[in-house]
Amino acid sequence: MINLQNLEDAQRLAQAIVNTIHDPLLVLDQSFHVLAASRSFYETFKVKAEDTYGRLLYTLGDGQWDIPALRLLLETIIPAQTAMDGFEVEHDFPGLGRRTMLLNARQVVYGEGSGMTILLAFTDISARRAIEREKEILHERTQDLLRQKGVLLEEMQHRVANSLQIIASILLLKARAVTSEETRRDLQDAHQRVMSVAEVQRHLHVTGGIDQIEVASYLSTLCGSLSSSMTGESQPIDIRVLAENGRIGSDQAVSLGLIVTELVINAIKYAFPAPKADASISVSYEVNGADWKLVVADNGVGKDILSAPKPGGGLGTAIVQALVKQLAAQMETTSGANGTAVSITRATFTSRLPAAA
Repeated sequence: MINLQNLEDAQRLAQAIVNTIHDPLLVLDQSFHVLAASRSFYETFKVKAEDTYGRLLYTLGDGQWDIPALRLLLETIIPAQTAMDGFEVEHDFPGLGRRTMLLNARQVVYGEGSGMTILLAFTDISARRAIEREKEILHERTQDLLRQKGVLLEEMQHRVANSLQIIASILLLKARAVTSEETRRDLQDAHQRVMSVAEVQRHLHVTGGIDQIEVASYLSTLCGSLSSSMTGESQPIDIRVLAENGRIGSDQAVSLGLIVTELVINAIKYAFPAPKADASISVSYEVNGADWKLVVADNGVGKDILSAPKPGGGLGTAIVQALVKQLAAQMETTSGANGTAVSITRATFTSRLPAAA
């Protein structure tokens, strides 16, 4: 402790400490008269020492410091709690204008009969509150833009869905109208390709996603649609889906959906030339991080994969090969007396599911 020789030295030290504090600071007596003020108080509120020292706080600046919130702090809160931090006051302060201040107050009680003083510090947080208000306004505007984007996206989804349905309907009408069986089949195939894209769009709308599709649900719905439209009572074919849970981007879902559509249509057309009681097609999908494996297999008659293919292959084959390349995957076909299986694999992948078909 510093051994001060007289009261004047103690007062000089106290004033020096007060002046060193960056934030405006007042020292009040128990009746709220100003005993001392920091240099930053005079500079911040643009007042003079002779107009401040010894004055009742509420009368400073022609009564402009008679602030209800300040009275509440000094006359009610401080006597009950002796201290208060972060008491926020918004007011037109003399010399400053409209400001938001944080008030920190401490009641200092001295020895018996020596009375007490109150330390009152001001921190100007007007700039901080202005930034916060700007952030709130920006947040509200962002939310409004997101809502508008959602409305536009939903409208776009409806229009895309309607357009795909119109295209699919036109293809079916054309398929029924033509006399050529080959042309009819081609139009029916085109119809299924459009429907596979439409299924991706429908899943995006149902799940509320922007670019993510639940694979298992998507493939199950897609294969259910293929089963109902491509198989009949004369040749019932059981189409089963075994897919792990996971989500993929809509662009990848479109590619996978088209691949599955082409391979399932091909199996329906060629794997069962004669009725078979237990005819089935299985579609499996496994995923491991960025790696995945898609297998479409049937228990049909198989095919001679060693025989020379048609020059350039059919349209369906060309579509599948292009999509596999687009997905940076590899395709492998195995066929025998127990059927045909086409595996589409991205990267190195060890299967964990039971062998299909």
